[in-house]
Amino acid sequence: MPAPAPAVASTTGPQAEPRLSLQRQEIAADTTAIRSLDWDRSRFDIEFGLRNGTTYNSFLVRGERTALIDTSHLKFAGSWLPLLEEQIDPKAIDHLIVSHTEPDHSGLIGHLLELNPEIEIVASKVAIQFLEDQVHRPFRSRAVKSGEELDLGTNPESGVRHRFAFLSAPNLHWPDTIFSFDHGTGILYTCDAFGLHYCSEDLFDVDPGAIAPDFRFYYECLMGPNARSVLQAMKRMDALPEISTIAVGHGPLLRHHLSLWLDDYRSWSSERSAGETYVAVCYVSQYGFCDRLSQAIAHGIDKAGAQVQLVDLRATDTQELSALVGEAAAVVVPTWPAEPDADLQASVGTLLAALKPKQWVACYDAFGGNDQPIDTVAGQLRALGQKSAFEPLRIRQVPHTGDYQRCEEAGTDLGQLLTKARTIAAMKALDGDLDKALGRLSGGLYVVTARQGEGPDARSGAMVASWVSQASFDPPGITVAVAKDRAIEALMQVDDRFVLNILGEHNHQELLRHFLRRFPPGADRFAGVSTLDGMATGGPVLGDALAFLGCRVVQRLEGPDHWIIYAVVEQGNVADTQAHTAVHHRKVGNHY
Repeated sequence: MPAPAPAVASTTGPQAEPRLSLQRQEIAADTTAIRSLDWDRSRFDIEFGLRNGTTYNSFLVRGERTALIDTSHLKFAGSWLPLLEEQIDPKAIDHLIVSHTEPDHSGLIGHLLELNPEIEIVASKVAIQFLEDQVHRPFRSRAVKSGEELDLGTNPESGVRHRFAFLSAPNLHWPDTIFSFDHGTGILYTCDAFGLHYCSEDLFDVDPGAIAPDFRFYYECLMGPNARSVLQAMKRMDALPEISTIAVGHGPLLRHHLSLWLDDYRSWSSERSAGETYVAVCYVSQYGFCDRLSQAIAHGIDKAGAQVQLVDLRATDTQELSALVGEAAAVVVPTWPAEPDADLQASVGTLLAALKPKQWVACYDAFGGNDQPIDTVAGQLRALGQKSAFEPLRIRQVPHTGDYQRCEEAGTDLGQLLTKARTIAAMKALDGDLDKALGRLSGGLYVVTARQGEGPDARSGAMVASWVSQASFDPPGITVAVAKDRAIEALMQVDDRFVLNILGEHNHQELLRHFLRRFPPGADRFAGVSTLDGMATGGPVLGDALAFLGCRVVQRLEGPDHWIIYAVVEQGNVADTQAHTAVHHRKVGNHY
């Protein structure tokens, strides 16, 4: 039987910006999805760009009693609440299940409490603590964890009993996350986990090819740094009866290709969790900008192929905290409050006591308003002879895009430090004859440049490249191989633009020396180099380049350690038609 057509209500006029709309549709017996469609959102969590907007999904389940699962973003206050009231009198909602308290899912809880002060909020213990600081009013609550249930009873019309089982899923991607499984319909409500930032009117995953790149990008940005926690949550999921649908908090619901998405999460997380060496990136939940900054650092570590574990100093129990810090190869911590509460003070003491001599350590500003000075924190971390992984990351103002890029690059540097021995071993393992044969592949010498945004929110990058080839005539296109741990990789997503600067054989040495340097995190790659800004869309043109191509990314193919970027060429010019391109000759194929 075909599903009924979704009801879609526009919340803006035809010329208004941004485009916001709502979608309401039954997804199972007594179960309604209410999706807030944010078509034009271009950035999420500040540091992660979006290509296809996003959605904020909430759900209404009716048994003998009624439960609402999550709310929506505050920007939908004028439309989401009226649509909810069309479905049910808010006073008739008995329970609000809060999957986690990030504002894009909990932004309308305060409004709902005004309409129904007697509603019971069901959430993890940590989430309830967070909500007390968010809504600033008393509310009825029930703290739940793995193994506990909420029985809504049997719907008198359908005869379906809706009994929810809860699974604790901390760090996916906040410390307060829970999953909720409805035994009556087989639907698992996971909020951020298994989601993706993809806005369309397709309620379900009907086109896996269309959403797969965004599904992978979302995992890498938010879930990859928590791979160990992903596997722990999936182990709890394995004990459930058959799951019919994963009702995510962002993007289409997963039903038609469920095994594909689950297999992807399991394999990606297993790969990231192999071995024992990892970095413990600590943060203090709901303090300053800890959450976002720690995620940027962790994402950089993950890009370099090193393992990472995010550790909430506020929510992690003492025994687990001591083990996570003591067993880590490196520990990164934020500046904590100068006057912490007793529990946080105890956690800081546990952290410092668990540090081992010769561990790599580093710290970053939380920008919480009343932080312990970062130099004091750095000194405490090195008191037992620990080694500095990178210079303290100082945040002088409300973090902007450049700060998040700096944090990510610092994380990548740390990840490369920890994987250096493994990288060298892999290079030496290549068969000698094969190594020499591969070395006979030659290529030109190029500098890829990219720049996005303006002012404090500007991001830029550059890298030397030699694995470049023309790949199509019509439209003209090229491929560029970009190592996964390159900082510029984040600026070469689908639809991003960049510039390929082609170096000449007679004047390339100075440019190579400059761009092959190891830059500190956040450094301006173009300082001291002549550039022709405005010549091409996407990045600077180098003044001493032989020629340039302005390119737009169309497709990305993943290899074991590189991304193969296919881009169409939209602009180009040559400075000297008589000169030749510099060529890079190698003797072995195990490095550039």
